[in-house]
Amino acid sequence: MTRLFLINFKNYTEISADKTVTLALAAQKAAKTLNVEIVVAPPQPSIAIVKQNVDIPVFCQHIDDAKTGQSTGFFIPEMARSYGAAGSIINHSEHRLNYVVISNLVQRLKELSMTSVVCAQTPNEVAELAKLNPDFIAIEPPELIGSGKAVSKESPKIILDSIKSAAQNSKYTRLICGAGIVDQSDVTAALQLGVEGILVASGIIKSNSWYEKILELGSPLL
Repeated sequence: MTRLFLINFKNYTEISADKTVTLALAAQKAAKTLNVEIVVAPPQPSIAIVKQNVDIPVFCQHIDDAKTGQSTGFFIPEMARSYGAAGSIINHSEHRLNYVVISNLVQRLKELSMTSVVCAQTPNEVAELAKLNPDFIAIEPPELIGSGKAVSKESPKIILDSIKSAAQNSKYTRLICGAGIVDQSDVTAALQLGVEGILVASGIIKSNSWYEKILELGSPLL
């Protein structure tokens, strides 16, 4: 995987029911137009149906560190993979996990050849999580999530410090950023700081045209 463009659908009503597939198809169309890799993370119940309708990678929004077999109500990596998921977000600010659970999940994903995207709120947290060698760490200051104020412009030092923290603690993990990305200039600023991808949710979901907004945000990744 080159630069990561990950779209987190969250649980917005705008993408409920069959509109989840509509957004995934818009992402796929944009990916082919731009010739960039775009990954979608729909709500858990729709992973299989989304995967049946698109050929771009599908990630989970969250996975649980529960055992296979008798673990009712949990969504485990092995089951996610069986439905077509290629990776997962872990420890999003809206679904925080403890360090031991994060470590276990990163390892389970590695064993399944799935991609891990671990979220962090601060450069110090990036440093600790990088020691687990996830594929990606997404730096997302929680106060900027959904704010329309991009971390790349509001707090560029957080990105620079996070890149340094990741590099000092892992030769493997790559840093991406999210929180408040709403237009092309936000993405360009982030890439100029040195990140290797973006994590976007409301900036796309709340836009007037999903396809056009994905095109806009994805074009700097070329």
